[in-house]
Amino acid sequence: MTVLLGCIADDFTGATDVAGMLVKAGMRTVQLIGVPAGPLPFDADGVDAVVIALKSRTNPADEAVAESLAALRWLQQAGCRQFYFKYCSTFDSTPRGNIGPVAEALMGALDASFTIACPAFPANGRTIYKGYLFVGNELLSESGMRHHPLTPMTDPNLVRVLQQQVRGKVGLVDAGVVERGGEAIGARFAALREQGCNLAIVDAVSNRDLEAIGAACADLALVTGGSGIALGLPENFRRRGLLERQVAADTLPATGGARAVIAGSCSQATQRQVAAMREQAPSFHVDPLALAQGADLVSEALAWAAPQVGRQPLLVYATATPETVKAVQAQLGVERAGSLVEEALAAIARGLVALGVGQLIVAGGETSGAVVKALGVSGLRIGPEIDPGVPWTTTLQAGCDGAPLALALKSGNFGSDDFFLKAWSRLP
Repeated sequence: MTVLLGCIADDFTGATDVAGMLVKAGMRTVQLIGVPAGPLPFDADGVDAVVIALKSRTNPADEAVAESLAALRWLQQAGCRQFYFKYCSTFDSTPRGNIGPVAEALMGALDASFTIACPAFPANGRTIYKGYLFVGNELLSESGMRHHPLTPMTDPNLVRVLQQQVRGKVGLVDAGVVERGGEAIGARFAALREQGCNLAIVDAVSNRDLEAIGAACADLALVTGGSGIALGLPENFRRRGLLERQVAADTLPATGGARAVIAGSCSQATQRQVAAMREQAPSFHVDPLALAQGADLVSEALAWAAPQVGRQPLLVYATATPETVKAVQAQLGVERAGSLVEEALAAIARGLVALGVGQLIVAGGETSGAVVKALGVSGLRIGPEIDPGVPWTTTLQAGCDGAPLALALKSGNFGSDDFFLKAWSRLP
């Protein structure tokens, strides 16, 4: 058994995000879709880290806790030496959770009295300074996340946000400490513990900071944060002689088939990506109001796609502006609007694969979760990075043509404007 690190991610794109970062840092990584019912569904030889992808970010807190604890038990049985709870770099949550309740439940199960919370991802413009989360040059509360349809983020102070969600005391390791390196960070951890703190927000504005934070976390049973902190964890295993230094961790098997993009996210980044692709590729729009009125857009989309599959990448999207999303939610309700779109896009993805699509990009965490479930995907091998936080992956199981399916599961907020157009060049 070579598995060293066990990760629990609260959505599907977040899981591929952290898995991709671990691969980038030299850990051979497998992502599992949900908690397996039995033992390892793959050969553990040559696997250093396992990421379990849940769909728990917006579930009721008690459900998120139960699912996360089940994932932890499975990872413990797999022999993992350290555990990592991964959530979004924009700290997507509500005043009641789910980040805080899940973190405290995992701490309790591991008998851990202290852990950190560090969602920073500087490569994608997510930085923390004096406990405040920035998206690019804007405070979180002034970014597009303030309009998120499910978890609008209107308070950028992470100490304050997390303190509302937990029973324990939340402290801060600020930038002045972090810039002095791992020993200073570790000393601050000890001081916070003496002050009765159970969790600490940790500032980070660069990858160098993340590496120092990772070094300070070597002896923590549980680490929580975004995917950026993953850069600093593998080196701890190398220092102990448990992880090889020179490994091609991002190698994937060859894939084939036609190419398509499914976009469900309404983030500003995905809006720009959809606009760029629409200028160069055929596209089909999925309108939630039409779905609600009984239109069979799944059949319409597949009939539109059938004669074009294989000629060039196709785009199917439900992406819309925040104003449009709010108008739709006002008519249908938040939950119904989201589920209608997710179910339709998932059914379209399943139909596209049946038509011969073998390389598929999916944008949006909720959409990605629905798509992988519809496709019956049990797990993924993690490959090369397309943009920070978004790797290509291949399914553990082969498709109908005997080759695995290539999937890129993209967080709505990630990727350059030409992401959908350039991604194919990174496949083997």
